[in-house]
Amino acid sequence: MVVHMGMVTQGIVLKKLRVPNVWYKPYQNHYIQHLCTSRPEKTCWEGSSREIMLKKLEIAIKGHQVDEAWKFYNNFKSLYGYPNQSLMSKLITEFSYSSDPNWLRRACCLILSTIRDKTGFIWPDLLSNLTLSLARAQMPALASKILRVMLEKENMPPLNIFELVILHMVKKEIGASLASNILAQIVERFGRLSAKHSTGAKIIKLNTMVFNLVLDACVRFGSSYKGQQLIEMMSQLRIIADAHTLIIIAQIHEMNGQRDELKKFKDHIVEAPVPLVCHYRQFYDSLLSLHFKFDDIDSVSGLIREMYNRHESRPIQGERREPQKPCFVPIGSNNLRTGLRLPILPDLLPKDPVLQVEGKQEFVMLKEGILVLTNKALAKLIIRYKRCRRIGELSKLLRSIQEELARVEENSLCSIVVDALIHLGWLETAHDILEDLESAGTPLGTSSYTSLLLAYHQRKMLREAEVLLKQTRRAGLDITMPDKLVVQKFHAGFDGKSTMNSVASVDKSDLAVSLIREMREEENMDSFVVNEFNSSIYFFMKAKMIEDALKTYRKMQEVKIKPTVSTFFNLVCGYSSMEMYRAITILWGDIKKNIKKERLVANRDLYEELLFNFLRGGYFERVMEVIGHMEEHGMYTDKGLYKTEFLKFHKCLYRNLKASNGRNEVQIKRIQHVQAFRKNGIEMMDQSRGRDLGRQSSTAAIPGNRGTTHRDNCNIFIPSLGAQLNSLSPPELAGNESSPLVARDSRFGVARRKIGAQWLDFHGLQGGGMKLEFIGPLEIIGVKGVAYSIKDVEDEMHQWGNSLVINVLGARPPFHAMKGFSERIWKCFAK
Repeated sequence: MVVHMGMVTQGIVLKKLRVPNVWYKPYQNHYIQHLCTSRPEKTCWEGSSREIMLKKLEIAIKGHQVDEAWKFYNNFKSLYGYPNQSLMSKLITEFSYSSDPNWLRRACCLILSTIRDKTGFIWPDLLSNLTLSLARAQMPALASKILRVMLEKENMPPLNIFELVILHMVKKEIGASLASNILAQIVERFGRLSAKHSTGAKIIKLNTMVFNLVLDACVRFGSSYKGQQLIEMMSQLRIIADAHTLIIIAQIHEMNGQRDELKKFKDHIVEAPVPLVCHYRQFYDSLLSLHFKFDDIDSVSGLIREMYNRHESRPIQGERREPQKPCFVPIGSNNLRTGLRLPILPDLLPKDPVLQVEGKQEFVMLKEGILVLTNKALAKLIIRYKRCRRIGELSKLLRSIQEELARVEENSLCSIVVDALIHLGWLETAHDILEDLESAGTPLGTSSYTSLLLAYHQRKMLREAEVLLKQTRRAGLDITMPDKLVVQKFHAGFDGKSTMNSVASVDKSDLAVSLIREMREEENMDSFVVNEFNSSIYFFMKAKMIEDALKTYRKMQEVKIKPTVSTFFNLVCGYSSMEMYRAITILWGDIKKNIKKERLVANRDLYEELLFNFLRGGYFERVMEVIGHMEEHGMYTDKGLYKTEFLKFHKCLYRNLKASNGRNEVQIKRIQHVQAFRKNGIEMMDQSRGRDLGRQSSTAAIPGNRGTTHRDNCNIFIPSLGAQLNSLSPPELAGNESSPLVARDSRFGVARRKIGAQWLDFHGLQGGGMKLEFIGPLEIIGVKGVAYSIKDVEDEMHQWGNSLVINVLGARPPFHAMKGFSERIWKCFAK
């Protein structure tokens, strides 16, 4: 039976043609053999085309022939829609286990298309496995799409799979950004479900490991402000911070300049057992760095003393039979009743090789089980004490450190410091330290006195040299006046100038090199006062004292102190907590001004926080400005998150309005900005999703099928036969429109081919009851086929130029099936 269905632009015309049964006996051909499955089977043309296509699809999936399965799926979907849920699940599973990113992308597109078309298919386990495969293949954007779909359906992956997904996502910067945003969405969703006392809140489970992975990624990729927000989310969910978490929190607070927040953890860290001292080295490093940033020399010396006395703390206790009770650390001011509190367990150090927290040894390092200062920290300490003219306190601190290091250090720390000062030309400071140590009853050896005496003679400071000699005699040291030869040799090695070359040539002292480097860095360092201002703004915003925060910000402008990213981020977060979105738009002007004048470094966390607030407040012009700035600086934009926020607050905003509907210029601009955001931020994503699906398609295209791109192949599909014949096109004819086997369709402007053993465009069949006459095949380029010329069918092509002809061989599809197919594919042309 052959059924012809024609459709014109004015309506739909369906015509049934009853013709004698046609039996098709395939001849031996290597093209047809190529279409067979791995197991030779006899092709059966009996039964409905739907059952035949489903069987072929199932055979291809079982044989792991993904290319064939993809072709059969597209052919079936073009005619009958989606296969059943079981077969779809098998197909997506087959794609999910592939190592080819293209198949993983197709699996993701299949999932998203079924959800978009509201098929009702539910695959929690399948979605979890696909998300893990996408994350392993370093395709975080698609993995985040699937995770957001699962979150919307309240079917999150099991916790062990979710940990693996996050572990793979945070390996790259884009994946870390997406993981942090997804984690924030989960926390927000959990909060909303908990407020409604919904059972869905129990489905969403998070633990310390998930937060540790994302927080560590925030440190590695510089998203410290996003990490600060995640810390607050941990306190909201009452997730306990372990020893790994505390180290990451210390680094985040150091990057954000939040010394007061980090100091709250110190008392709990000090009480931790001694075997954990090596683990908390990074904590002391970060806290010492913040003390230096705030120019608090007293806090520096106090922390150093505690650090060197660390080995005298309480030993580790045996195994506890009772579970440990967490301590609570407040976030913000201790006096805030409504403030958040983070539960911590400093003694809890999980032995998990998955997370390796990497710290830097900038100020503190571990030496034979004891925390010691690096040369950089010692250099900063000497410079700050010298600038404050508090050399006596420096001497006491050095002496106490030396007593603690006597069992691990062969050389005296005080001798190293004195020698470095002498080589830098700071002879008076070196002399004061020698005198203080002598007064304390711990004088240095003769080498330090001799070096200082030679330096005095080299600079012709004979009076100071005489005083030093008297001092050495009181200490019982036998030192004589150096002769001229010794002074000349010393002068040849040291010219008295504090340069890097002089230090390297005389002593090669690492401490001296560090002193010179730190002096140069502090000359270019910004004022320490900006950190105090930022801390005040942070405190006021957490306490919702907006006026005091604004006064502090204006004071910064009056004294001409450059605001930092931390300044603006704290202000934006404070305004956001009070829903003062208009004030954020005014602050955005200051941010743009500072970035334009290169006073402020563009920061992704700040841009994203601004964008969220502008979306919530409905300032779409500002939204497009922020997106433009992010794209200008090459920052990744998480459009999936922006779409979620938009639909949450402005789902139906101006959907059916045009700019011409505005009553005034303000309304017209607002409508235009909303439409621009819809186009760039939402519809563009949906279109790209369709392009991704079409880009991967390799089957014959159907006219009107938007998901296909290979329109130069067979454009009319014959069930159960078209897929086989489609691959019979000789490679010599590909792309050759001048071939006698190529015809031009007047409507679509594409080439239609006469391929294989059948001519797939029967434009000449225009009358009802017309019999199909058999024409013997011709052998063309080694392939048997039927050849027609354009002249033979040009009249029929002209008459049927706006029609669709479908030839169905060996089946009798019902009328409603053919009508449904026509309406689904060609609904955009029918009126």
